[in-house]
Formats: sequence, C-alpha cells, structure tokens
Amino acid sequence: MLKSISSLSDLTIRDSTDKPTSLFHLSVTSVKPPAIMFLSKGESNNYKGRYIEKVSTSNFGHLEEDFPDFEAFPDAPTARAPADDGTYLSVQKVDMCQHINEPQHNTAAFDTPNLVVRRGQEFLVRVTFNRPLAQSNDFQLEFLIGENPSASRGSLVAVTFKSRLGGLWSGRIVESQGVTVTLGITPTPNAIVGRFRMYVAIMVGTGMQRTKRDGTTDLYVLFNAWCKDDAVFLPNEAERNEYVLNDHGVIYQGSFDAVTTRDWVYGQFERGILDTCIYILDASRMPINDRGNIIKTVRMGSAMINAQDDNGVCVGNWSDDYSFGRPPTSWTGSVQILLQYAKTGLPVGYAQCWVFAGVFNTFLRTLGIPARPVTNFVSAHDNNGNLKTDIICLPDGLPDYINTKDCIWNYHCWNEVFIRRDDLPPGLGGWQVVDATPQETSDGYYRCGPASTIGIKEGLICHPYDPGFVFSEVNSDVVFYQRDRYGTLTPYWVDRDHIGKAVYTKSLDSNSPNDITQNYKYLPGSAEDKRTMARSEEYGVERHHSKLPKTTLSIIINARQVNLGQDVNLQVDFNNSSDVPKTIQANLACSVIFYTGVRASHLKYHNFTITVPANQMKSEMVTLTADEYMPYLGTQICLHFIVTGQTEDESVTAIKVLELQIPTLTVTLSGLPRVQQEMFANVTFTNPFNFTLEACRLSMEGAGVMSEKTRFYRVIDPQASISWKESFNPRLAGKRCIVAVMDCSNLCQMRGVAWVDITS
Repeated sequence: MLKSISSLSDLTIRDSTDKPTSLFHLSVTSVKPPAIMFLSKGESNNYKGRYIEKVSTSNFGHLEEDFPDFEAFPDAPTARAPADDGTYLSVQKVDMCQHINEPQHNTAAFDTPNLVVRRGQEFLVRVTFNRPLAQSNDFQLEFLIGENPSASRGSLVAVTFKSRLGGLWSGRIVESQGVTVTLGITPTPNAIVGRFRMYVAIMVGTGMQRTKRDGTTDLYVLFNAWCKDDAVFLPNEAERNEYVLNDHGVIYQGSFDAVTTRDWVYGQFERGILDTCIYILDASRMPINDRGNIIKTVRMGSAMINAQDDNGVCVGNWSDDYSFGRPPTSWTGSVQILLQYAKTGLPVGYAQCWVFAGVFNTFLRTLGIPARPVTNFVSAHDNNGNLKTDIICLPDGLPDYINTKDCIWNYHCWNEVFIRRDDLPPGLGGWQVVDATPQETSDGYYRCGPASTIGIKEGLICHPYDPGFVFSEVNSDVVFYQRDRYGTLTPYWVDRDHIGKAVYTKSLDSNSPNDITQNYKYLPGSAEDKRTMARSEEYGVERHHSKLPKTTLSIIINARQVNLGQDVNLQVDFNNSSDVPKTIQANLACSVIFYTGVRASHLKYHNFTITVPANQMKSEMVTLTADEYMPYLGTQICLHFIVTGQTEDESVTAIKVLELQIPTLTVTLSGLPRVQQEMFANVTFTNPFNFTLEACRLSMEGAGVMSEKTRFYRVIDPQASISWKESFNPRLAGKRCIVAVMDCSNLCQMRGVAWVDITS
C-alpha cells in the first residue's frame, strides 16, 4: 500500500554535494539526474521471506552510481583493476547523437537534455576511445533501469558488438573512423519503458572496466507506434501524428444537439512532463519489469490519474465548492496539473471528467501510446449494475428526485488507446476504452479498461477489462416508473434510444468532431443491434423486459439555443397517433443541473391540460424567463426540462437539456511568428451582463509557445472591459495555439483561442 506523502520533505532529493533540493527542480532543470528520491521514510525490509530481493518499483529513486568502475569476472574474484598506464583501451567521450536520433524517433520536440528514443528502433551512440580499436578489443554497452537491475527481468541489458553473445537488445558497429566508433543499438519492441542509465564496459584482463556514472548519457525509452512489432503499433501515419505527436487538442462538451469545444493543452513535450509521467509510475509502486507491458501500464495510469484511493494526480470534485484548489473549468491544459503533482507529491485539486481525460491523454502520449479523448453524449451512470437507468416519477408525473438514484450525464469524457490485445480472442485489438474518472473499482482500484470497443459493439462483455460498465454507458435503457403512495414502482415508459446519442472525438488535422458512434453500437433497432443486446444478456447484463401497454402518445421538447440572461422559450409537441382525440394532463419540471444530471436548484413546475386531435400534433409554448433562472444558476449553465403527459390509459415522458451560451474571450497574436522570436498575445473581454463578475482568474497557455500565465481581477463591472498583453518566445515550429480561460466566482469557463504558424 502506498504511504501518503505528507510533506514536500518526503520528496527530498540529494545531489552529488548532498544538498537537499526538490524533485521538480532537479528533474526538469538538471542534465545530471538526482541521486536519490525518497517516496517514503524509513522503508522496512518487509520483502524478506517473500522475495529473494526487493522488487524494483522506482525508476528515479536509483539513478546513483550503482556499478563499480571495475568488476572482476566470477572466475577471478580477487582481480583488481589494471594500472592506467595508457596501454589499455579506455573511453574518452560518449556522444548520444541526439541531433541524429531524435528526428528519426520523432522525439525532437521533447524539452529535455537527454536522448529520447522509441523501442524497437535503432538509435546511434558515438564512442571515442583513447586509440583505434584493435581486433582483440572487446567492449559492451550496458543499459540499466531501476534498483537491483536484472538481465532476466529486462532491467539490465548488455549490448555486444562482436560474436560474443549479449543481451536481448541488438547492437552493431555502424562506422569506425580512427578513435571514434559509431554504434547502432536496437531495443526490443517489448523493452521496459522509462529512463535508463548507460555505461560503456571494456574487457581488460580478468574483469570489466566501466565508464563512471554520467547522467548526460541517460536515455528515455518509450513505446513505439511506428514499430510493427510493438503492441502500440499504429499503421496510419496521419493517425500517429495526431494521436502521439499532437500536443494540443479539443474535448467536446455541451449537449448532443448543441456541442461545444474545449481546447486543451496536452503539452507532452514540455519540460518536466516526461519525468513526471515516470514519477507517476514510481508513485504507484509499479514494478519496473512490468513497465514494458502496455496493458499493465495503461491500467496503472488509469488508476493513478485520479486520487480516489492511491494518492494519484487529480482530486475529483463535482460539488461547486473548490476551496483549497482550482475549479475544474479554470485549467487550460495538463501541464500545470502534472508539474504541481511532481513538485509537491500531493494530489491536485480539482478535476471533472474532461480534466481526467485531458491529463490521462497527456500521460499516454508522453509515453508514446496512441491515445485520444472521446465524449459520449447522454451518458448513463447506473448505480445498481444493470442495463437500466431508472427515472422515478410521482403519481402526478413530476420527478421524484429523492428516490431516483441513477443519473444521466449530459456528456462523459474518457480516453481510447490503440493497442494490440494478445490477451483477448483475435479481432478485439485496436481502439480500447480507458477511463481515469473515478466511478467503479476494477481489481480494487478506481479505474476502467482497457475495454475493446469492438467487443463492446458486439456485446462481448465477458472479456477483460470492464467492458460491461462502458457498454451500459452507451446502451442503457431509460425506464420511467410511477411511484405510488406506498412506494410501489410501476414502469410505464421505456426509452431505448435516449442513451449514447453520439460518441465524438477530434478529427485528424481538424478541430471538427469525428462521429465514432458506429464504433460502439449498431443502428438502434437493427438486426445487429438486437443480436448484440441478446449476447450481452447471455453474459449477465440485466435489461428491462416488462410488458408495457402500447402507447399512442409521444412528446418532443424543442428549444433554440439562447445566451445566458435571455428568456428560454420551450415548444412542447404532443403527438397523438391514435384514431381518437386525447386529453392530456401534463406536468413540466424545470431545474438547474450539474452536467452530471444531478439537480443543483429547482426552478419551477408548470401544469397544463392540452387536447390533441386524432392523428395530429399539438404544441404548448412555455417561457422560462431570465428572472426565473438567473438567481439560481450559481456557476452552472445547464437547464433541465422534463415533461410527463398522462391520459386515462397511458403515460409518456420526455427530457430536454439546454446549455446556456456564455460570452467568449478575444485572443489576438502579434509579432514575428518564428522560433525564439518575441511575440505577443493579447486577451480582451467586455462584461455584457448587468451584474458584476467577481474573483476572476484569467489564464493563457500554448503548447510549445507559452507556459501558463495567470492574472487576477477582483471585479469586472457591467459593460467594463479588460485587456491583458503578454509576451512569449515560441520554442517549437508548426501550427500553434494560445488558449485563454477565465473563471469567476459567479460565471465559469469563458474561453478563447488564437492560432499561428510558427516558422523555424
């Protein structure tokens, strides 16, 4: 079990001078890595009696000098290092050839002084000796990761360059010119992912003479979507560019019929992010030798991105009280969250589903795993483990908020990873659902997935991991019950098409949504859909099969999008498909809700009677004025309407969610758009409301161009304007974006973006 990190002193690192310094400072600013990182104090030897030696669970905790300069061969245990008289071969310099390797490995964007490579692909190392190599000279490169490195576990790899057998990684001499030898090293496609230490070992007499510990020769090994033998291989180049290399994205929010976009800075190449992602695995105590396994890695990441039960990265908070943290709506991206976690070792407040998805996406792409956030609109969150979302109404048709335990989220964001699933039957690899939002436990931790989207679509919910939960999120039936005075529930209406209206992700090279609903479900009512539902029931999913009276009534609620502060006009359409007129007793309930479907405030009830002629439709117009809803909004902008219509022999219900539109920020960029040239970002905003905006926090950030900058405004009076100009020097070329977000105590998530093409 993880020990809680109670203070910053629990993350002390001591450098070569034994001077205490923070993990964050060293890991992101020093070429030389920290010597020791303490995740907890006073570790016991409680592994004794269970393991021969302690299981290595820390990558950064063992970057000290861990190999002797001279190591005698086993058959000559008393041998000593030969005198350095200049006759023996020795190493003068090691060049990691970053300018050659990183473009070939698609890692040049990482802001780190050390080499970053992808496994399963050759990289070059140039070694300069004190004299040209002779035929009799023998040497090897040694790569180590974690404590107690072991060749049998893949955490110690010896790479040889002659006929002598070496470790699993392959090596060859690419070129030899005088005293300099260029070596090619190819890690296996299943190599451990993380930061490796490297030594050059030369065979001298009865032992091996090694180079001294040098942090500049450390290298990071990542998953490789370009390698066909890697479990994350993605064959499409455009998809690799998007799902591995794109450090900016959009996450879709709003409602199904009024989708909004939230720009998100993933920032996987920013300084300190790669180290932080490795630190997250260290904090989880994940064994080093498991870190080449893609399934174990994404499952541990899913658990660690939330702090529900393992001191992970983000604290979930849907309460509207964000004391001691930042509102989830105030973040511009993942970078500040991850760096704060690395700096303090403490969970960061606060997150909701899109924040969990954004941060998890950064974690995955940083490690080289193809990943994308997706949004499921009208997402079922069932609290009793079946395929039914139960909505309970009172005898008069009004919602019974006290006894309704299930909820329907306007949207829910999770992630997909593209991986091979050797643990499943053939055909179930490819895109897999992983979700870091803490909802249900999986093998004892709050996490979800990987669950095959193909398996979900086909109803094959018997396979690992957690496909049944995702299946219900996109396929649940909404069952409406009437509760009588004695508490007896009688079902009267089932809507089988309400849940999982659409599943969106970002399109390639565009911010427009890509509708991937067909990856999750067949067309409702089709033969394939019926087959999937029947198969899911064979695996234990419970659906609603009560015999209900045939209904001739239906209700549709229509409302156009309106800006915050405007009246809402509802048109409630009643359709009567019977051959006789119907007199309907109707009840409309209006509420302010969180995006999770949970009621924040009640607004009003409206009761009316309407008679609909046979085989016709008739409408009722209802107005909700701004004066009726504005005092009850708080920071929420979602209105919820539910209409129940009752005749003598039937009842029917319809639901409508309306998200009020809020103003945007204006972001403009100026200056020469070139790498390392000064540019300026200007954010302007005018308060269009008749009320004052209070305690405003304005932030801007751009991946590869600007770290997050923040400014505070105590108040912004009605019709008052603000303007903020900030300079920046782009680090990376290409199409770049500045994201601005403003959160106030009484109005959240006003956003703006600006794009620019940066030349090198």
